[in-house]
Amino acid sequence: MEDGFRHARNIAADLQPEEVQPWAEAVSKQRMETLQKDQPWARCLPTGMPLNEAVSIPYRIVHTPGLIVILYEEFDTVPRHIFTDGRPFPTNPNPTWLGYSIGKWEGDTLIVETAGFNDKTWLDQIGHPHTEALHLTERFHRLDFGHMELQITVNDPGAFMRPFTFMRHPKLLADYDMLEFICTENERDAQHLVGK
Repeated sequence: MEDGFRHARNIAADLQPEEVQPWAEAVSKQRMETLQKDQPWARCLPTGMPLNEAVSIPYRIVHTPGLIVILYEEFDTVPRHIFTDGRPFPTNPNPTWLGYSIGKWEGDTLIVETAGFNDKTWLDQIGHPHTEALHLTERFHRLDFGHMELQITVNDPGAFMRPFTFMRHPKLLADYDMLEFICTENERDAQHLVGK
């Protein structure tokens, strides 16, 4: 099994049970016991962060002066904007599905800080929740042509007792054109998600 997929299933896999807030562990357990019937992506809602980066969803990174845009081939998600023009975080951001991202370069590593999330998404595929206090730090580092290392640190004291980090290794799909994906156009899953 590919390492990134394992982490997408359970991003908090390396945490001990006592390092997850009891309410968050209970929510994850309940979501699994009801066979994930409330998963957002089955209802054509955005997957959110950091799950967008943790699963194998094709995406394209567009780098312009002052702004990096990530286009995901997934569930009608709006483009993710990473501002690299030196602006600070807004003092009172409107909570969103993908958060508010600010990036800066340290050598050849792009460091992205993201906050300002709503609490409607799942952190991973086994239903770990997060709060609006979620803060992500991503480190994008290109290893060579076609290979990147992505380190993601999750910090949400409302759901976890300590920050934790997981790794992904995205690969370039050089001959791939992103496809149009309109989830709501032919959605047939939600009616079958009845749980227990």
